[in-house]
Amino acid sequence: MSLLELANSLLELVVASCTTLEASSPAMADMAELNCSIFSNDLYMVSERGAMLVSTTFDGIRYRSWRRSVLRGLSVKNKLGFISGEWRQPDPSSPQFRQWERCDNMVTSWILNSLSKEIADSVEYANHDVELWKELEDRYEQTNRARLYQIQKEINDLSQGTFDITTYYTKLKKL
Repeated sequence: MSLLELANSLLELVVASCTTLEASSPAMADMAELNCSIFSNDLYMVSERGAMLVSTTFDGIRYRSWRRSVLRGLSVKNKLGFISGEWRQPDPSSPQFRQWERCDNMVTSWILNSLSKEIADSVEYANHDVELWKELEDRYEQTNRARLYQIQKEINDLSQGTFDITTYYTKLKKL
């Protein structure tokens, strides 16, 4: 049996157990929904060794573009609730704690691995992914007047010249 087949078999077991929990009681249904929607997707990670969240490394430039890519990647992996704070840390004695902690660490690793070494080194001691995300937002979401001036200058200096209209438009949109 291949690793991917094993992961798929495990996923089927998780989905089956979620259905059983949902039928037990409303409280169990809520817990099952949390487990199934957040944690079951992690089984697919077995087949994605070293999977990266985004293809570009954030080095302090073009934060909003990098941020958008990270949000899209986390959305695809059903993990946005971790950085938004929607999925808060359960009580350490809760049966969900270990799974939550595992997912939290995974999201933190994805984000750290998408940062340049210098930036990652400066935020690696954040305790949870939501703290890491807030630190990055506080630091880079600020409007940088010098960068804004530079972008405005680049837009003003850009001319179509010998570019076809599609290439010119693409360069303009990239700024």
